[in-house]
This record gives sequence, C-alpha cells and structure tokens, in this order.
Amino acid sequence: MTERLSPPSRAEQMRAAADGDRLPPARFAYDRHTWKEIVHLLVNLPVSLFGFVYVATVLFVGAGLTVTVVGFPLLAAGLLGARQLGKLERARARALLGVQVDEPSPLRLRGSRNGFFAQLWLMLKDPVGWRTVLYDFIRLPWGVLTFTVTLTSLFVLWPVLPFIARGLANADRAMVRGLLSPSDELERRIAELESDRGVVVDTAAADLRRIERDLHDGAQARLVNLAMGLGLAKEKLLEDPEYAASMVEEAHGEVKLALQELRDLARGIHPAVLTDRGLDAALSSVASRCTVPVKVTVDLAARPAQAIEGIAYFTVSELLQNISKHSAARSASVEVWRSKDRLLIQVWDDGRGGARLDGGTGMRGLADRLGAVDGLFVIDSPQGGPTTVTAELPWRDRGPDQG
Repeated sequence: MTERLSPPSRAEQMRAAADGDRLPPARFAYDRHTWKEIVHLLVNLPVSLFGFVYVATVLFVGAGLTVTVVGFPLLAAGLLGARQLGKLERARARALLGVQVDEPSPLRLRGSRNGFFAQLWLMLKDPVGWRTVLYDFIRLPWGVLTFTVTLTSLFVLWPVLPFIARGLANADRAMVRGLLSPSDELERRIAELESDRGVVVDTAAADLRRIERDLHDGAQARLVNLAMGLGLAKEKLLEDPEYAASMVEEAHGEVKLALQELRDLARGIHPAVLTDRGLDAALSSVASRCTVPVKVTVDLAARPAQAIEGIAYFTVSELLQNISKHSAARSASVEVWRSKDRLLIQVWDDGRGGARLDGGTGMRGLADRLGAVDGLFVIDSPQGGPTTVTAELPWRDRGPDQG
C-alpha cells in the first residue's frame, strides 16, 4: 500500500525548503518515515508528562515563592532548565520528524561586572525559556491524545494508521516550529543590549577615570612644576642670570617630558596612526614597543568602522602588554583578517601559559568590552603554554564620513 499525497503548491515547496522538511510526495505507507512518526507519537505521552510535571513543580512553586528571597532565583533556574527541555525536544523532532529547527542563541551570562541581579533579570525575561514553558504546559493533553489514538490504531485501524500518524505528526511539527524555533528572539536581544549598555557605561567611566588620573599624576603635575620653576627663574633673572638660565634649561626638559606624556595619553585615547593609516600600521607600532619580538600580519582589503577598528586596536594593545609583563615569552604573533561579516584577531605567544579570564590581567575587561558589541573572546592557555587568544568582532563597513 502506498500513501499518495496531492502535489504541493509552489508556496508549500518554498516553505518546506526553508524549514528543511523536504518530504517525498509519495512513499510506502509503512516506510521508515512512518515508523519514526509512530514512535514519536507514542513517546509523546511520557515526554509531555515529564515536561508538565517539571513546569508545575519548579516554575509554579518558584512563582508562588516570589514573595520570599528564594522565589525569583528558583524561577530563573526553572527557566534555564526549561531551555534544556526545549533543546531535547528539538533534537527529538529532528531525529524522528525530520524538522530542521535551529538552536536559539545561548543566554549569555557574563561575569561579575553585570552583577547578580542583572543576570537574574536577564534569565527571568528570557523569551526562549517562557515559550518552552508554554510548550510543555499545553503538551500533556496532546500527548495523551496522540498516544491513545496511535496505540489504538495499531490494533484497530492498521490500514489507515499511516495517514493518521502523518496528520498528528504534522501538528507536532507545527508546534515545534511555532514554540521552539528561534524565529522571534527580539525580546532576548533587547534584554542583552540593555545589559551590554551597562557594560559600555562602566567601561567608559573607567576609561575617563584613567585619563583623569594620568593627567593629574603626569602631565598636569609636570606643568605645575614647570610654572613654579619658570616663576623662580624670573625672580633670579637679574640677581643670578646663570642660575636662572639653568632653571630655564631644566624647565625646557620638563616641557619635553610633558609633551611626551600628552602624546602617550592621546595615543591611549585614539592613536593618530590608527586614524591615518589603519590597523596594519597601528598594530605594527604597538608591536615595536613590546619587549617580545612580534610578527604582525593584517589581511584586510578594506577598513572596518572606526569603532570596531578602535576596539580591535586596544584589544591587541592590551594583549601585547600582558605578554610583555606576564608571559616570559620569546616570540609572539598577531594575525588580523576578515571572515564574511566578522573581524577575527588571533594573538599567540610561546610563554608560560596559564592565562584566565579571572587571572587579574585585564582579560575579563576585554571579554566584557567585546561582548558589549556582540563579539567573542576565547582563551586557550594551558599551563606551560603556548597561549592563543582569539577575538571576534562584527564587521561594520566604514561610513563615507570616516575616510
């Protein structure tokens, strides 16, 4: 016996291709696809029963305890667990129903900079977790229905079971696509962007404090000493011209040092060589000041947006400073290239290794800064070395007003 299906319309073909669910228009009634659908429908009952019990015991209890201290953390943990249930359901649908549903983006919970309550709020607003909760909540009556109908049809309605299984399985496919697909993650992205905004504000405030400290302790202090020295030289000009001349000479040296400190400070804000000549020249300049020989390779046909270029520059600059101070390396390398819509950076050294995000060398700050612009930061640094740090930034084209 074969199951004949009406030829799909063009729109249906396009939808099937987009979903990755390309089923043949005709097939044997009891082929492997049908048996997979039957197995899926029979397994619906225990799976849906487990999901419903989980939702009722964990999430409802968490919601009921929100008047206490433990309620919201328990509810957030329940939503994280619901995400894992959704992952298992997507895997089951892929294996038994042939539904190709992408996994949603992971819920990025960064380090202590965000704080416990910011992370808790991010988990509580997770739309992926809440859609999975809804999926598990409505599945119990559906699981009972599909199990009962399929089991009864195995003994009573054997000739038409393939058609029944196909209809019920199609309803399952629709539920998986509608509630477990990552098609609508706008709310999650908004929540992440709100969290990222806090990281950006904290980073900017820290940079301003650093600039203020450098000005106060460096160039400003030298200029104050310079003014006092020139005042004394002016008083001694008629009484002791030779002494006044020596003081002016000393003041001239202070001016040179102050100018150099101001140049270094300006380079720390945004170096002129980066603006004028791009990453290749700017990173080569940074590498020349490193205490370890560094090979720089920049393979870019065009320049990214100024903001991305600046983040890439300061990321490499800080990594090379860490190599100089902490790695005891003999050589290092920097590679920068573009892959589709991403800017990739890899910094390698043959030092002692052991670098970590929580190692106190600024790695956590770099990871947070890249994460705030939807970037990635990965460290591979076993004890004994070598160390490879890979950074990834979104590629944004340079605007016409950026040169």
